[in-house]
Amino acid sequence: MTGHVYLVGAGPGAADLLTVRALRLIERAEVILYDALVTDEILALAPHAKKVPVGKRGGRVSMDQALINRLLVATATKHKLVVRLKGGDPMLFGRAHEEIEACVQAGVPVSVVPGISAAFGAASALSTSLTQRGLSRSVTFVTPTVARGSQTSPAWAKAVAAADTSVIYMGRGDAVWIRDSLLDLGMPAALPVILAEDVSRPSNFTVKGPLSDLPDLAFKVGSGPVLMMIGEVFAGAEVDVEVPCPIQVVGQFASSVG
Repeated sequence: MTGHVYLVGAGPGAADLLTVRALRLIERAEVILYDALVTDEILALAPHAKKVPVGKRGGRVSMDQALINRLLVATATKHKLVVRLKGGDPMLFGRAHEEIEACVQAGVPVSVVPGISAAFGAASALSTSLTQRGLSRSVTFVTPTVARGSQTSPAWAKAVAAADTSVIYMGRGDAVWIRDSLLDLGMPAALPVILAEDVSRPSNFTVKGPLSDLPDLAFKVGSGPVLMMIGEVFAGAEVDVEVPCPIQVVGQFASSVG
């Protein structure tokens, strides 16, 4: 028997942000292989499914991707409907291509169901458009994790510097490197930055400050998943904690750093 594998986006965390298609598949699934960021609230929607944790979190012991691929294929040989449940959207930093390729090579039918990425959940919670007219005509989604240890300004930093609005995934542990890389490219030290933790969940928390204070902002959030959001569109956004831009006094005039 060869079952069908569905790579399903679980969204940022809240169960009512699932798509209708995702909900129907979760309710019908025989087995669910789920990421570490998938909430108990969402898993509770599948009381009869066998649930297998295959989560990956930076800096923590986690299952190797190659093993996840093999497990996905093996599960599909024993069950008709297998859901691979991924936080956010499977096609955005979700390593979906590797899992799709493993299924295709094994002759296992595979489909993708999109989900709401955390960036869109955070923007909605902040009531802030990522493409506000007059301020932002471009948005970039990046992650610096693949470039750890680079000695020069990497491609991700150049993409951030070139965009009006940027969202950085999986960057909290590299806050100092991110700040320094962006400042080295000439980005203003006073540029607004928001760190959004546990987007859409009851434990959600946001902190705002200038780019120059990015490492300090990273210390203010907890251990949940965190997005870094950068751009002038966030200047007026209301958050839980706001760190004012430091002021330098030059002669008789005060000016924002940067």
